[in-house]
Amino acid sequence: MREAELRRLLAANLLSAVSIVLTAFVPPVFLSGFSVLGTHLAWLCVCSVCVSVLSVTLCLILKPSQTSKRGSLSSKISRFLKCCIYFFMSCILFHAIIVLYGAPLIESVTETFLFAVLLSTFTTLQCLCLLGPNVQAWIRVFSRNGAMSIWENSLQITTMGSILGGWFGAFPIPLDWDRPWQVWPISCSLGATFGYMAGLIIAPLWIHWNWKQLTYKSR
Repeated sequence: MREAELRRLLAANLLSAVSIVLTAFVPPVFLSGFSVLGTHLAWLCVCSVCVSVLSVTLCLILKPSQTSKRGSLSSKISRFLKCCIYFFMSCILFHAIIVLYGAPLIESVTETFLFAVLLSTFTTLQCLCLLGPNVQAWIRVFSRNGAMSIWENSLQITTMGSILGGWFGAFPIPLDWDRPWQVWPISCSLGATFGYMAGLIIAPLWIHWNWKQLTYKSR
């Protein structure tokens, strides 16, 4: 049973990673002048939308959440609205944190906010798909030994990979190399993207290597 679940996780993660790669190569076929560096803001929008749609679709198809329950239409609408509010609040929070870490406060507001949206897509949206708008469940998952499934382990790894990738991506910006990818927020968003993709690939491998040590208890 667990091997089948691990294969489902691996397939979902690989599909997500491939979809991100396709956002760099498919749009130029239809949009003249489109490129990850040249039209970076457009790519941020495309990448965020593609990852969001695929994440929600995989969640509905695979149903990885152990706590998902059938409810009335009103409860589903309420849950959806809560998820939208949580996602928007996450974008605002990430935007504020990014500014506190040195991003321009007034200049490049659009760039900073779209980078915050990308980070929220890689982190908060994944939490919403797997755990729903349940902050206590989020706290449990990201506490020590708090994961109750391989999906939650994967969520831990991809979230940390995205945040660390975005953080490390900021280091080349102040260097005087005068490279196109040093323009804000290209290196940070690419770092977050590579960190997320690395997490998608590393998570199933890490779970497979630590199979015997992983024990999931009901809470």
